[in-house]
Amino acid sequence: MITHFIVSSDVAKSTAFYTNVLGGNPVMEEEPTIVKFANTWIIINVGGGPTDDKPAVTLQTRKDPNTVDMFLNLRVADIQGRYAEWKSKGAEFITESKEHERE
Repeated sequence: MITHFIVSSDVAKSTAFYTNVLGGNPVMEEEPTIVKFANTWIIINVGGGPTDDKPAVTLQTRKDPNTVDMFLNLRVADIQGRYAEWKSKGAEFITESKEHERE
């Protein structure tokens, strides 16, 4: 199983996206929130730290929305269908869906 941790300044809004738009199932709806997709869990929480297991690490939201240091790929059989579905549910995309031969 893989668990991906997302730092969010609005946990409720992020949770709504991963559940209502992408179809994840909430496992825990607090801070942190946990959303399950098949064998993957996404933990969504506000920043903070350091902690005893990460004494020199502080988690914070990114300052520039056009700069990222991580992303999550969701593999689907029908990208065009999912793109239309997620867009109808309010997802915003940088570009239209694209199919690449090697992906």
